Amino acid sequence: MVGLVGRQTGLAHLFVAETVDADTLQGFIERMTRPGVTLFSDEWGGYARVAASGRAHQTCCHTPGAREWAWDADGDGINEVHNNTCEGLWQGLRNFLRPFRGVSKWFLDEYVGIFQWIHTLKAVSTDFLRALFGLRLTTNLGP
Repeated sequence: MVGLVGRQTGLAHLFVAETVDADTLQGFIERMTRPGVTLFSDEWGGYARVAASGRAHQTCCHTPGAREWAWDADGDGINEVHNNTCEGLWQGLRNFLRPFRGVSKWFLDEYVGIFQWIHTLKAVSTDFLRALFGLRLTTNLGP
């Protein structure tokens, strides 16, 4: 599994990959982000080429000796360098899959797709239901 989640938008992009290696990760990052964005991650070596693709990259060192979970990059008192957003997303996916008590790898991408949709949608709105059923989204009652 590889995934990204936007801090401002909350949009999640998840992908079930055949292998999780540097090439797969790099391709996913390049497809799902624009040059100029900042990627926050741990220090896994698979992220080594992120900066070369025009994306800023800041890391936290999660090794047992370092015990660094977040840090303040610009000195404003806010620990903005962390990957807790994505870690929370993975926990949400685990909790979503738990009631199924095992998911076939053949259908994992479909379960992940449903979770991604639920995470991104957050709540079913009236406009969403109207669009789902092909109805007009708004009714013009005014002049």
